[in-house]
Formats: sequence, C-alpha cells, structure tokens
Amino acid sequence: MKKNWLIISRYPKRSMGRTLDVHRTQTSRYHPQPSWTVRNKQRASLSFFIVVIFFAVFGMIVFTELFVIDERNRNGGYTMRNGILLYRSHQEKNEYEEDLQGDNFPKALDNGIEALLAGEQFGVPIAADNLKSQGYILPNSMGTQISSGSQINVPLADGIWQNVAGTTNKFFVYSAYFDRREPFNFIRIIGATKTRGHDPVFCRFWYPLLEKNSTKYISTNTTANVKVIRENWNLKYSAVYVNCPLKKGQAVPTAVSIFSKPSPTPTNTLIVNNFYNETQLPTKKYAVCVKPLHYNYDKMMQIVEFIELNRIMGVEHFVFYNHTVGHQVDCLLREYISKGVVTLLPWDLDLLSQKEIRTEGLFAAMNDCLYRTMYRFSHVLFIDFDEYIIPRSKPTLPELIENLQRQRRGPEVGAYSFQNAFFYLQWDDDEWTQDTQDVIALNLVTQKKTRRKSKLHPHKQRSKYICRPEKVVEVGNHFVWEFIRGFVSYNIPSDHGILHHYRICEFGGDDCVKQASTVDRTAFKYRTELVEAVKSVYDNNKDKCDLEDLYMSERQQIAAVPFIDIFNKDFKRLLDPNTR
Repeated sequence: MKKNWLIISRYPKRSMGRTLDVHRTQTSRYHPQPSWTVRNKQRASLSFFIVVIFFAVFGMIVFTELFVIDERNRNGGYTMRNGILLYRSHQEKNEYEEDLQGDNFPKALDNGIEALLAGEQFGVPIAADNLKSQGYILPNSMGTQISSGSQINVPLADGIWQNVAGTTNKFFVYSAYFDRREPFNFIRIIGATKTRGHDPVFCRFWYPLLEKNSTKYISTNTTANVKVIRENWNLKYSAVYVNCPLKKGQAVPTAVSIFSKPSPTPTNTLIVNNFYNETQLPTKKYAVCVKPLHYNYDKMMQIVEFIELNRIMGVEHFVFYNHTVGHQVDCLLREYISKGVVTLLPWDLDLLSQKEIRTEGLFAAMNDCLYRTMYRFSHVLFIDFDEYIIPRSKPTLPELIENLQRQRRGPEVGAYSFQNAFFYLQWDDDEWTQDTQDVIALNLVTQKKTRRKSKLHPHKQRSKYICRPEKVVEVGNHFVWEFIRGFVSYNIPSDHGILHHYRICEFGGDDCVKQASTVDRTAFKYRTELVEAVKSVYDNNKDKCDLEDLYMSERQQIAAVPFIDIFNKDFKRLLDPNTR
C-alpha cells in the first residue's frame, strides 16, 4: 500500500478514480490494461484506413467522370483539337466525322477526290498536277469533307459586313486574313457577335478548280474557334476573331465562308488576304489607323490638318472606316484615295452603337486595320483625329523610332507607347494669333492651341501607341493587349515624344482649365510646311468639293485690326451728327 500511496502523491491533482487506474496498472499481473502507446497506434491505423478509403472513393469519381466525358465526345459536347476547344453535337456527327477532321485523311476518300480533281466526275478539264503547280495541297493533307465543282452563291468580298445565317444571335463577319505565325497556320476572320454564349460556327475553305476565270470551286469544312476581343465594355455584343485552323501543309484558300449548323449553305464569302512576301518586307513604312467615321463627320479642316501633319512627320498611308461622312470630307477623301494616300472602307455594322456594341464596333475596325497593314507597313499608329504623336527629340517619327531602337537594351519591342497630354480647347489661343490674318494658320488646332495640362497621364491611361503589326496579335484603344511571344511594349520617355490630345474638358463644363498647365510649342517646328500643305489642298479642292469659306473668330478679327483703324472708326462716329 505504501507504494500505491507514493504513486498517488505524484499526481495530487488527479481524481481518485484515475489514481486507482494507475494502481491497477502497476499491481495487476494477470489482466494487464492497454498502454497509451498501444492506443496511439490504434488511432494512427484508423486514420490511415480513412485516408485510403477517401482516395479510393475520389479515384472512382475521377474515373467515372473521364468515362462520361469520353462518352460526351462521342455523342456531342466539347473536345480539344489542335489546341482549340471545340463544340460538337450529336446531330453534327454525320457531317463532321472525327475521321474527316483528323490528320490522316481517309484513303477511301483520296481516290474519289483525285478523280474529282482530274475532272472525271464533273467534266472539269484540270489535272492534279495543275493544282500542285499552283501550290495546292492534294487530299492526303487537304482536310475535311470535300465538295467540288460547286459555285459560290455569294460574291467574294473583302471589307464588307456580311451576315452568318442560322445563328440564334446576330453574327457578322467582315474580313479574313492568313495568319502564318506560330504555333500553327490559320485563317483569322474579323467578326462581331454575342459577347457571352455565342453560337458555334464552322469554316468552309474555297479553292478554285481552274487556273483563271474559274467559277467552280472545291471546298473543305472545319470547326471554327470564336475568340472574343477583350475590349467590349461588357455590352451584349463584341468584336471577335473567328479562327479557322489549317492543317500542316494545307494551301491558303482563295476564300472562306462561316456558317452555322442549321445553314449548310453559306450566306457570306470572304476573300482571304495574304500579304506576306518574304522578299518584300517593309522597312520604315508608316501608316495610321483611325476608328470608324460616324455622325456624318464633316470637319474638313481637321481631317486635312490630320493627314498633312502626319505626312510631314513621316506617315505614308491612312486607313479609315466610313460609317457616315459629310459631302466635304467625302470629296476630300476621294482625292486622297486617287493619290494612293488613303484607304477608305465601308462600315455598316447592323448593331446599335453604345447599346449593343461599343462605338460603332471600333475594336473590330482597329483589329481589322492591324491585319490589313501587316507585312505592308513596318509601323502603324493607332490614333484619333484629335490626337497627334509629336516627336520631341527628332523631327520625324521614323527617325525617332530608329534612334530609340538603337539605344534600347532588353526584350524585343512590339509597340511604342506615348503618354497623353490634354490641350484643352477652352484655353486661349497662342499669342501669335493676334498678329496674323492668315485664315489657314488660324484654323490649325496644332498651331493655335499651345497650352496643355502639366501632368501627363501614365502609360496605358489615355496613351496611344505605334506598333509593329506582325509582332502583335490583338490591339486595344490605349495599348496592345497581346503580342506574339518574346515581344513587349516600350514606354517612351516624355522628353522623346508625347501624345498631343486636342479636345474639350473630358467630363463636361470648363473646370478642366483650372488645372495646372504649361505652354508647349513643340508643334511649331512644322508650322511653315503645314500651313503651305493645308493651303494647297484647300485651294485645289475648294470649288470641286464645295468647301466652306474660312473665317477668323470674332476675337481674332478684333485682335487683327490695327489700333489706328479702330480709333479712326470711333472718331468718325463721334463727329457724325446722326449719332449725337
């Protein structure tokens, strides 16, 4: 007993029952109780068993899901092909068999197609060798379902909005371009459709059967991938890319059509633009892209100043999109078109601006211009009519970019970003306007408005850019959204150049003029040459285009009249008895 009481004395705060347990553990020889170590082992074994059961159940769930997905791919749903997520339904199975979509074209179909290409089925006098000589790929690598000897019901077109029939929501396509950049070749189509939940569509490639003056075509079908262009302001409809993949070695088609499941007969046919020419890649060729002209745009002095000043700074060509313009601008643009200075494309998108899609679908126009200028111009400016990228350290943009590129170290540049500076129109004209009666000079905003906001916007906020189009995948309003791999945007220091933005206060009213400002006469270096160029265009087209007369403002007229003339006029009025 003494020994047991000694054990109890070691645990004075425990209950008697617990003490007796200890006593029994130590005194019982024939009925030993499990120790704490044994109990811990039992608990560990139970935990391990629970973990094994959990992973077994989880594995069964994963296995079941994989089996169900495989069944879905057979009967319809989503599947991955060539790195693109595609949709297939059970009803499409007959028309778009997996065998026909695969890389190995069925041999059973090869013989029929070769006979077709040889003109045996439709009486077309053409041999397969003729197609080979034109660069066409024969059936082994040509692709999916081939229909041949057919006529295209819709005229081939480029740069015109066309409807995709049979879709649940509005779906339009505008232009098509061959994109040869990695990782694989495909036809990239500029379109517009619903931002979320767009309809699945398919591509039909058209290849002519005859070398010249052919109205017969063979065609191949493939599934399209619709990619929404990022800037859509969360509106119902958005600009989109419709991407149609080409197989390895497949020839670039002459045209492409987009169609939906219920409409196997296409209601649109787009010419495929292929501007790549390895021996004639452009160098130091600059172009400008501008969003669609709308609201019957007719500011004839603004557009002439815009074109002529940019030409002085090194730009060779301008791409505009015509939604609605007035008669003066229309006439002037026709003159520029005849000289090869301007490309003007129709823009009649059947979507409500600002309600269904952002500002006349401007992001479709901007990205169309990106691909339309690719491989034709080395650099492209994306700006508006009230904006000018003005170089400060060099006289022209090509000289500026060349100098900056020579000094730069680091990743390859795909675009050059310029900070925005507001030249608010509510601020007074520069003082030189009080000493001239030159109506041309007095109507040039870059010369008379020289006060700007002191603080520049950061890059990507109101900034604009010059890009190398072949290095870009998708452009936005103020910056490039996506480059090809390895290229980045270069933020240009303000001492080399900034964006001059001539506009009224962006939030309405006149409070903006209270902000800190500075006088910036950088654009003065172009004044003499600009005035002469604008005057020449105005004088040569005034009668032909019925251009309005130019006037000085009331303030300018008063400032331009010599003081002695004002004094004499007032003195004569005082002497006139009729005014007494």
